[in-house]
Order: sequence, then C-alpha cells, then structure tokens
Amino acid sequence: MNSAPNQKRKRIAVFASGNGSNFQAISDYCMENDINGDIVFVLANNPSAYVLERAKKANIKSVCVDSKRNISRQEFDREILRITKSENVDLICLAGYMLLLDCEFFNEFQNKIINVHPSLLPSFKGMHGIKDAFDYGVRVTGVTVHFVDYELDNGPIIMQESVKISEGETVEELETEIHKVEHKIYPLAVEYFCRDELRIVGRKVSILERR
Repeated sequence: MNSAPNQKRKRIAVFASGNGSNFQAISDYCMENDINGDIVFVLANNPSAYVLERAKKANIKSVCVDSKRNISRQEFDREILRITKSENVDLICLAGYMLLLDCEFFNEFQNKIINVHPSLLPSFKGMHGIKDAFDYGVRVTGVTVHFVDYELDNGPIIMQESVKISEGETVEELETEIHKVEHKIYPLAVEYFCRDELRIVGRKVSILERR
C-alpha cells in the first residue's frame, strides 16, 4: 500500500550494539513495503558490532561511537544526541542497544523511541528476559514492542505476541522462536508509527484502523 498523500516520510535511526538481526528485519521490511519511512542511519556503540556490516551491505549510513573510549559517559551521551539531532530523526528504534539513554535524550525524542523486548512485559524486565522466563518455569512468554521512557522496559506497549514454551524445549530453542516473533512484529510497529497510526493515551496505545 502506498503512503498517504501529504504525509511526511519518517526518518528512522536504528541503535544497536551487536548482531543487528532486528535492524535487518526492519530494513528488509522497508525494502519490500512502502511504510512511509526510511532508515537513514545506524548507530552502534561497539566497533565490532556486526550491525555495522549489515548497514554497509544495505547502503545505509552507519556511525560508531565507541562507548569504551576514554571519554566520560556524559560526553558519550552528548555526542550520540548531537549526531542523532543532526540527522533530523523522527523515530529511534532500539535493536539490541545495550546502553540506557539519558534524560536529555528522552526530553528531545519523547514518544519517538521504541524498543523490542523478549518477554511479555511487565514480566521479566532487563537484559536476560528469555532466560529469566525460561528459568522461572512459565508456560508462555513472548515479545513486546513498546515506547521507551525514563524507566527500564516500562513505556506504553504497542504490540505483544505470545510464545509457548514446550515440554523439553531448551533455552536456545526458545531464543530462536522469540527472535522469529521479534522479526515479525517489530517492523509492523515501525510501520504503524511511520504511518501515524499510533495514539498514546496514558499507558495505552491504540492502533488506528487503516482506510
């Protein structure tokens, strides 16, 4: 489906720290569908992150600001904020970005930052959502795409999809299933944002019906 007339195309940034499989899923989806948005640059904080190679292959601008350089965290945060603002970004997608953003970032990009988390929030927040759910013994876990706010894994939820944990399944097998769901629903959430189809009221996000 084509973009709605008079609708400004959204400029998307993807922040990642590692492999970048969710970047790849969003990039592939953008290539196959007109979502009224384009990934304009990828930012990594790790110079060895494979996401930088993925961006290069997709002919998308990439920037690496090494978080382990001999600079203060405040200087690092200021630098990535400056770079992002210079690209006139409308949406920031966190895709395995392993650093917390600072308050100035949230003030500048309020309701313009989204993240994918490998559990059904608010359960199993934090870096090890898959393993924590598996070790807890839940029968059902899943994936959440949500807006990002000042608190970890706390912002309003855009989409969720459940994943059953089968008897005898390993945590590695569960991780594979979780990633499949991430790669399916994260690009959809990006499209909803770029088409201005999301409305936030308090903690609830509604998805407008497309005409």
